[in-house]
Amino acid sequence: MAISSVQTRALLKKISRLRILVIGDVMLDHYVWGDATRISPEAPVPVVDIQRDSYTAGGAGNVALNIASLGAKCTVAGFIGDDEPGTQLAQILHRGKIATLRTPGTGATIVKTRVLVQHQQLCRLDRESHPSAYGIDPRKIDKFFSAAIKAADAVILSDYAKGIFNDALIARLTFLARAAGKFIALDPKPKRPLTFAGLDLITPNKRESLLLAGITPAPHAPFPAAEVCAKLHQLHATKNLVITLGEEGMLLSSGGRILKIIPTAAREVFDVSGAGDTSLAGLVLALSAGTDLETAAHFANAAAGVVVGKIGTATVTPQELIAYVNHR
Repeated sequence: MAISSVQTRALLKKISRLRILVIGDVMLDHYVWGDATRISPEAPVPVVDIQRDSYTAGGAGNVALNIASLGAKCTVAGFIGDDEPGTQLAQILHRGKIATLRTPGTGATIVKTRVLVQHQQLCRLDRESHPSAYGIDPRKIDKFFSAAIKAADAVILSDYAKGIFNDALIARLTFLARAAGKFIALDPKPKRPLTFAGLDLITPNKRESLLLAGITPAPHAPFPAAEVCAKLHQLHATKNLVITLGEEGMLLSSGGRILKIIPTAAREVFDVSGAGDTSLAGLVLALSAGTDLETAAHFANAAAGVVVGKIGTATVTPQELIAYVNHR
């Protein structure tokens, strides 16, 4: 059963009292909006007449924006460079009432530029340094994160495989969160394999869950959900597992067993950019507010349903979420 308006309002009230710490790969999302009506005489490519540019926080920054937009207090920890994109990114986060904890590094601020023509993405241009430029000296982990973890109700590790996370950082952050009695979740990117165990929640998508489990299904075979859930529990001993299945919804698992598959809440889909960030934010907020996994998933599913109806990396407000739940 989908979440009701009464449940949503009650959860949002509890969420407004939470403090969440997001640690991860923070980046600047740049959108170039335009139109293309002719082909270049220089090469067989479209000529884009630029109409406007827009900017928002991406990666872990988008997780933070969603948390703040839903009413909780949020601090985001990650690398923000001493450059023009870094200044823009910091301003966007501060306008969103998000505190920033800048981690050390030597790279450039990560920027993803998407060129959109008539609301369709034509291409993406990435600016980033080598992953080693964003790593943190293991000896400095406690100095940077201990106080922030103690001050938070929950910790989210938002991995975009850009370099901030390694085995030592995840192990120490997990230890600090456990020692402080804090909820800790991870959104993994298994293309850079990491060791982790004993978390409260992980939120891979279908492809990521297969990579994490080391399972390669036969072509055209159905998703081996039971095998994946059992294997991930065996490997990572995570309390709760939520696999986002795109248009098929969310798969919920605990203790290595499938609990339920919740169908998607989206009525119309314009852009799935950032939908995983919104789902992660919604799940952690609802679970930290004391609800059960299924209710949290319905809450997160509805929040993601709002976001995919927008173009570009986006967030959801309490008012939008309540209106969406009321009209489902």
